[in-house]
Parts: sequence; structure tokens; C-alpha cells
Amino acid sequence: MTVLVALPVLLPLAAAGLSLALGRFADLQRFLGLLVLGVIIVDAAALLYVSDQSGPVVLQMGAWPAPFGITLIADRLSSLLLVVSSVVTFAVLIYSIGQRITDYGRERSSTTFHPMYLMLCAGVSLAYLTGDLFNLFVAFEIMLSSSYVLITRRTTSTRIRAGMTYTIVSLASSLLFITMIALVYASTGTVNLADLGTKVAGLPRGLQIALALLVVIVFGVKAAMVPLHFWLPDSYPTAPAPVTAVFAGLLTKVGIYALIRTQTLVFSHSESWNLMLGIALITMIVGALGALAQNDLNRLLSFLLVSHIGYMLFGLGVYDVVGLTGVILYVVHHITVQATLFLVSGLITRHSGTVALTRMGGMAKTTPLIAVLFALPALSLAGVPPFSGFVAKLALLQAGISSGSTAAFAVTAGMVLTSLLSLYAMARVWTRVFWGQVKAPAPDPDPTDELVVGTASSSKPMLAATGVLVVSSLVIALVAGPLGEVAGRAADDLMDGQTYKTAVLGGGSGG
Repeated sequence: MTVLVALPVLLPLAAAGLSLALGRFADLQRFLGLLVLGVIIVDAAALLYVSDQSGPVVLQMGAWPAPFGITLIADRLSSLLLVVSSVVTFAVLIYSIGQRITDYGRERSSTTFHPMYLMLCAGVSLAYLTGDLFNLFVAFEIMLSSSYVLITRRTTSTRIRAGMTYTIVSLASSLLFITMIALVYASTGTVNLADLGTKVAGLPRGLQIALALLVVIVFGVKAAMVPLHFWLPDSYPTAPAPVTAVFAGLLTKVGIYALIRTQTLVFSHSESWNLMLGIALITMIVGALGALAQNDLNRLLSFLLVSHIGYMLFGLGVYDVVGLTGVILYVVHHITVQATLFLVSGLITRHSGTVALTRMGGMAKTTPLIAVLFALPALSLAGVPPFSGFVAKLALLQAGISSGSTAAFAVTAGMVLTSLLSLYAMARVWTRVFWGQVKAPAPDPDPTDELVVGTASSSKPMLAATGVLVVSSLVIALVAGPLGEVAGRAADDLMDGQTYKTAVLGGGSGG
């Protein structure tokens, strides 16, 4: 079974090179991408089943034992997130293929999109599966290099400047990351996460706190927590809808995953983490208020993304099994719903020709299907029952109330408030975009760039891919019971840590 751990990383890397060689054969490129991502979905599902039934699946690359070699490990948490992320990347690729065929014809190939998209998927998979800090850094660099190409493809100088903001901030974060790795290695003599979980505990308390805060800053930038979020609302809205959707759905969640993994396995806490609770509350409020101030649909969704990062930080700050269970449920829900909303935003823009809410109207009459595709994930994001957002928020509310911490009570109240603000923001989008007088599509302001808008048409694959994600979010709500049980077992593993350490250091399989 250990070979299954390597496939989500190796398959897209190999396919990226092959896709580049097939640059003149558009249909083969598309088929290859869909085939590889389909195989990864099956592989991730198998890993989730095995890890849940039998414990973590470990691969020691080259048969070098930990902590000296490269370790890949799939436990309940990483396998669950890999399943959800693979479904999202598969659906987004279908959307992207449908969009390109609609805009440029079936024979028009892309020499960069498919290879870079597969590279991005490989980076996400490696981030989930790696067992050491250095290869986590490698995973983030793979995501950074491929995402910069994707965010700047055939765009205007204005959008390239926005993409540079993303790149410069990411590079600065990478410098902090590699510095953090050097300091950790100098202090402990290892970068293996399982080994660090034992050795960091022996460091002086002051040094532990300093390293933990540096880790929070590094991954806080990646996760877009306030006040390290400023790059996101300026960067994400500039890219085509499929690119923005996969960025919003996955990249910030990889940062959250890295925070969860390091703060439970390496830097443990004996009680509620008040610093993280404070950051969570500020992130919720700043993001929600920023969303209410926007007239640009994509910027509004970007600020809501920031706000809901605070919900995940809240569960981590509570720091118990109930809180971590809520975090896991919320990440699963948010990956799906946030990606869906940005895909729907792309559909809206194609029909309206603009992202300005004040220039839209009446789309419920002209495009009722898009109205439904927007309404369901919007209600889920706002936490309206019985959607997946309500299930995830309920778990977090239970964690905040049961913690007994005054700080957690305050953040719980803030969570309720920002949920109402999210609902208001979604209602505002609904009334501006789908109600009122029907408005003619605005002309495409730049027909030469990658963003084709104002066409008043969407292809069936684009609608179908968006529908798949909408249905996926509904399925999450329907299987909330079994999913919550898996999340609870994953949270137990995180709080205990011993299962992970034993699998890597004492019971890992060579490969």
C-alpha cells in the first residue's frame, strides 16, 4: 500500500512533463490531465480508507529510515483533505477545458496551463503528505512557481502588477520559511516532523515560543490571516475564474493545514491558545467588514475568504478534540464552497461582462440555473441550515461553548456576528446580481487577455463542473455524521500525536 502515498505527487509531476510535450495535441493534453486527477481521486479515497481502518500509511523514500530520509505519510487528516482537494481540482479542470473550448475552439491547445496546473496539484499533494519541514517548503515553492505562471497568463500589465504583489509576498514568506527551517535544524538537528515533536519539547521554553511564533507568521502569510492578508484581495480577483477558484479553494487551506500539523505535532499547547483566538476574532471581523465595502464581486468573495480563515483559526485556538474536529469539518466544507463560488462568479462575469455589482441585475430571469448554482453555496457559506456550512459552524460553536474559556466565548460571539455579516453580504450579491431590471452585458474591456467576458453564454461543461461542486457540498451535509466521526478520529490523532510519531519513527514501512 505504500506506493499509493507517492502517486498523488509523482503522477502529476510526470504528467506535467508529458503534457508539455503534447502541447500541439489539445485533446490529448486535456485527456491526460483528467485521467491523472481521476486516478488521484481513487488513490486518495483508498488512502483515506486504509488510514482510517489501519492507521497511517508511511513511505520511507529510498528505504532510508526516518528521520534521515524523506518520509511521505498519509494519515486520516492528510488523506481526507487530499480526497476533497482532488475532487475540486478535477471539477475545476473540467470547467477550464469547457471555457477554453467555448472561447477558442477545440483545436486551440495551451502549452502552459495544463502542465502548470498539474504541477500545482503535485505541490498541494506533497504539502499534505510530506513528513518533514524542508519538503513542506519544497511543496510551497512548487505551488508558488506554478501559480505565478497561472495567475499571469495572457493578462494585462495591471493584472501582472497584481500578480507581482502575490509573488513578492510569497517570496518574502519563503525567505522566512527557509530561515525558520535553518533555526529549527540548528536547534534540534532534524527537520522531520515526528522527530521534532520529541526534540522541540527539550528546548528552552523561550526558544520554543520564538520558533512557534515564527512558524505562525510563515504559515499565517500563506493562510492569509489578518494582518498578513493584504496580498489576497488584490491578487486572486485578477486571474481567470478556474485559476482563482483553485487558489481560493486550496492554497490558503494548505497554509491552514501546515499550521494545524505543526502546532499540534511539534509545538503543543496545554490549554486554549489565547493568541490564536485573538487573531481568529480579528481575522473574522476584518474580512467580513472588508467584504461589505466591496462593489467588485471577486474582491467581495476574497474578503469573505479571509473572514472564514478566522473560523479555522478559532478551532485551532480552542485547542481540544472538539475544536480540531470543527476545524477539519470547516476546511472540508470551505474548500468545496469557496471554489464553487468563484466558478459561479466566472459564469456571472461571462454573462454580465463586469464584476461591478452595481452594473448587474435581473440574472435570475435570464439565467435561472446560474442563480441556483450561486444560491446553494452562498447559503452554505453563510451557515444556513441544513447546508455543510451550518454543520461545520455548529461544530465550532460547540467547541467554543464547551471550552470554558472566556476568550473562546468572545470569539464564539464574534463568529455568530460575522456569520450574519456573511449572510448579509451574500444577500446583497443576490439582490444586485439576480433581482431587479435585466441589464445588457457590458463589452469585454480587453478581448486579448485570458478573461473572456460579456459573452452572455456558458458551455455545458462549465455548468456541469460547477454543479458537481455544488452537489459535493450538499453531499458533505448529507454525510455529516460519518464525516464528523472521521474528523473526530483525525482530531484525536492530532491531539495525541503518538500514532503519527510511531508510524514514522517506529513502525514506518520502507519503500
